[in-house]
Amino acid sequence: MNITPTMTAGFRFQTLATDGPARTGILHTAHGPLETPAFMAVGTAGTVKAMTADAVRATGCQCVLGNTYHLMLRPGAERIAALGGLHRFMDWPGPILTDSGGFQIMSLAALRKIDRDGVTFQSHIDGSRHRLTPAICMELQRLFDTTISMVLDECTPFPATYEAAESSMEMSMRWARSSREAFCQRPGYGLFGIVQGSTYADLRLRSVRALKDIGFDGYAVGGLAVGEGQPAMLATLDVTVPHLPEDAPRYLMGVGTPDDILCAVERGIDMFDCVIPTRAGRTARAYTASGVYNLRNARFADDPAPLDPECECPACSRHSRAYLHHLFRAGEMLGPMLLTWHNLAYYQSLMRGIRRAIQVGELSDYAARVRAGWKMQEVSR
Repeated sequence: MNITPTMTAGFRFQTLATDGPARTGILHTAHGPLETPAFMAVGTAGTVKAMTADAVRATGCQCVLGNTYHLMLRPGAERIAALGGLHRFMDWPGPILTDSGGFQIMSLAALRKIDRDGVTFQSHIDGSRHRLTPAICMELQRLFDTTISMVLDECTPFPATYEAAESSMEMSMRWARSSREAFCQRPGYGLFGIVQGSTYADLRLRSVRALKDIGFDGYAVGGLAVGEGQPAMLATLDVTVPHLPEDAPRYLMGVGTPDDILCAVERGIDMFDCVIPTRAGRTARAYTASGVYNLRNARFADDPAPLDPECECPACSRHSRAYLHHLFRAGEMLGPMLLTWHNLAYYQSLMRGIRRAIQVGELSDYAARVRAGWKMQEVSR
């Protein structure tokens, strides 16, 4: 186990301990620290669905994620700025990361037109036309008072031919440079570049070199968890992560399941976000130390046991599986609220366990115990 403090100008990432490629540390920001490896709750439109800000904090979450595309359309960046910024607007004084909206724009398909300098698109809300360039993207995130801004990029769809992936990656690298030039540097605020290149190893390495030449406060791996499957995702990380700077945080965008997170931490990733725990909570699926449960299943109707005896969230400490089952069967909104709280609490518990294991050089043993626990319960569908 090595202990190596590292620092970058204006945006400080401190590595506390390593265990193989895995590391634990602290990202110091203008809005407080973020312990890593970290899972960031997704609050796309300025709210984590079915959760109050106090409830999100109670899970142990230290950073939340918003989305530039959604927030620029509703309620609008100028309105958020006039109301004191996104931190005050959503009652979250801690760090906030905002995605640039590249993934959402990719999904618009016929409603958008990409050119060398940016993208013109129609709102999915009312059909109004909008323009997004790297400079506009940086200004929007400045108006939000975002702690961690993301460059504008194109999230390459999967599958993609080599030629299409290369063209997309090269455009994202041009936009990355323009984003860096337009970013308003302030103490404690950071800008992350995004590695693209689909599942092509040489394109990923070219993307890494381009981003390192530009210079960023952190480096994200994008364009994964879009249908390529876990083996291809991990193979892409294996060729990408070792070439990212050691003195900056590494962020795997949009990933994932608890096992995805463990696998990525083992490869040196520091930060994660995903809609899986909140979306699962709204659809009666619970992540626990012994696997995944579907609370709609009739076998829980008379089950007096807590959902997860190892969890202290309200769903587990105050209610039974039978009660949670009843809430979903009855269509009561409390069911999604309690199960979302539980899933986020479980994810944060997993991250705390990972951090402790890395500190003492026992990540392999911890990961083996966690995975053995998941196998105790087959996934209920």
